[in-house]
Amino acid sequence: MYDKSLVRELLEQILDATDTVLARFEVVDSSDFFLDSPEGMEKLDSICMKLIVIGESLKNIDKITNNELLKKYPQVDWKGAKGIRDIISHHYFDLDAQEIHYVCDEKLPTLKATIEKILQDL
Repeated sequence: MYDKSLVRELLEQILDATDTVLARFEVVDSSDFFLDSPEGMEKLDSICMKLIVIGESLKNIDKITNNELLKKYPQVDWKGAKGIRDIISHHYFDLDAQEIHYVCDEKLPTLKATIEKILQDL
């Protein structure tokens, strides 16, 4: 068995980071927004930082739960959600703004809903 209170704390941190990303993303109308101005680059940087936090926290949840918890919720590509942390951290200068836009627009709402479901289930 694993420490559910620690997992709950990490899930709540992920939920908070996801809410922050979605709030910051509200003004982004396309991937070009990120690249067309200093404000857009700042928005991209701040969103990427939170995506790193989310990915790292998901990796920690896997460690704590012996890779058992997240796989019960297949609606999220957990490997991709954790892997974006590595891509941003290790290949930041090669970052694809379109991919970050896609993740924020298409993937984060599902991640948020799934994290909320996991919290309910704990």
